[in-house]
Amino acid sequence: MVKFELATREDAKILAEISKRAFDYDVNYGAKGKGGPPGYDSPEFQAKMIEATVTAYYKILSDDTIIGGFWVRTNRGGRYALDRIFIEPEFQNQGIGTKAFEFIFEEFPEAKTWVLDTPAWNQRTRHFYEKIGFEITKIVDDGVHYRKEGSL
Repeated sequence: MVKFELATREDAKILAEISKRAFDYDVNYGAKGKGGPPGYDSPEFQAKMIEATVTAYYKILSDDTIIGGFWVRTNRGGRYALDRIFIEPEFQNQGIGTKAFEFIFEEFPEAKTWVLDTPAWNQRTRHFYEKIGFEITKIVDDGVHYRKEGSL
């Protein structure tokens, strides 16, 4: 059973390890090499995001084992951003991302607008975000910016 709980500082190391595996795995989906966004493999960075007051960092659990994470950043005027989401490669393509978004939209009903971005080369994530209702607002360099009004 998949569930979502607020991450704690003690989770930072395992979240960094899973994040590294998940983003490095993107070489199978068009990435030019292993790597990820800033701090994706750093326990210190994960701890900083967990403790940030403008973010809510959740761990994704399957049978009480951490299999991924995401964080939401709140902004003024009802604008919220999903800054990052990652899932252990062996758990990808099992509907967990959709469940995560259902949870996110339910957990933050006050959000009027959601924004996120993804690399332009990542057709897998682009397809997923568009499938759940996000629309492209602009493409800049190698990034695609998305927006969605309301929830699912």
